[in-house]
Amino acid sequence: MKFNPFLEKPKKLESCIMSWKTMAQKPYNKNEVDPFTRVRCILMNGTEYESVWFGHAFHRHSSDNDLRRTIALVRKNEQQQQKLIAGLKPVDENLLETTIGYEQLAVDLTAFLAQNVKDKHVKDALDFALLEDFDHLYRYANLLETDMGAKAEDYVGNYTDVTPGRPTVAHHRHPFDSVKNPISNKKADPFTVCAVNIITAAEQQTMNYYMNLGAFYRNQKGRELYTEIGMVEEQHVSQYGSLIDPNPSWFEMCLMHEYIECYLYYSMMCDETDTRIKGIWEMLLEQEIAHLHASVNNLKKYEKKDWQEVIPVGEFPELIKFKSNIEYIRKILKNTVENTAHREGYININDLEDKADFFSYQKKVNKPVKDNASHKVIDEHINRFGKDYRHEKGENPVKELQPRDVDNIDLGRVKSK
Repeated sequence: MKFNPFLEKPKKLESCIMSWKTMAQKPYNKNEVDPFTRVRCILMNGTEYESVWFGHAFHRHSSDNDLRRTIALVRKNEQQQQKLIAGLKPVDENLLETTIGYEQLAVDLTAFLAQNVKDKHVKDALDFALLEDFDHLYRYANLLETDMGAKAEDYVGNYTDVTPGRPTVAHHRHPFDSVKNPISNKKADPFTVCAVNIITAAEQQTMNYYMNLGAFYRNQKGRELYTEIGMVEEQHVSQYGSLIDPNPSWFEMCLMHEYIECYLYYSMMCDETDTRIKGIWEMLLEQEIAHLHASVNNLKKYEKKDWQEVIPVGEFPELIKFKSNIEYIRKILKNTVENTAHREGYININDLEDKADFFSYQKKVNKPVKDNASHKVIDEHINRFGKDYRHEKGENPVKELQPRDVDNIDLGRVKSK
């Protein structure tokens, strides 16, 4: 059944404000929760984080205090929503365990979006970064077993493989190569428009998490790993953010933010397997519909535009669904593991000119490459256990990544032909 939030009767904004008791929902049990319920919580926390910061930016670009009061009211509720969702994480789930969830989200959300977007340029961007988040999951999983004796399979279940992707040492690129061509909201299909905004917010949350919490890790080795992977997340946010249409007005962007939040909460509600958490998504969807209609009113009042001029089709496109993407990821890994970003596109490392910025940047940051934290965490695991940690349904599809007693630091970074 199609759902159009613009046709729903909204509740009043003031009635969206929650009590402390309502905000303090019972956390999930980390040992019993379905991995994708944890992933949905992380996604929606990042979605609210994006909404809050957009609200602050909009507020700072207006001098109309009546408008700013409306923005402040909506933003206060968005803050409450974010706090509620963040509080679903239990106190006994530590920083690294949560990180495993962040990377599983990045892997399976990216894979789902890549399989459903119609824009080839956007699909290429998703497939490219997918292999990097996939490798990050592998690096953190090895750190998890080395430092805590825990296995990532207990957190990702059988949904997601843990095996090397494009090696993290190959991810470090000149910032010029993270700038891509934006889509046009008026020309792109609705799912693609939603996808570029959703993945940007999700990756931005991961970037911020590593920026702020990586320094709190228990040892220097882990702190350095968060620093290294955090710099890759900066590249991902730059890449995905550059895909977003830069032309809409502040009021149009606000409408799009609220619409996508409604779309995501409706998707999470339909996809959720935990009855109690499903009820939370339903409650927050109702609040978001009120936010959306407030944005519709502002668009009409200040720009004399109807919502259909910004979002012609109000009915939601295909909903976000979390499922296993193991076979799809294996295919992308096998076919594109040696790709790197090059200006607006992507290219096999063997076809890249020797004078390209990629190689000069690599020489500056990977000096020497064996000192990279992403390599050292695997090296330490191998030295201690005799092999790396993996959780895979089949042998890695890339021959160079199949050995478990050595970490490949050349693939995708050094020309092999």
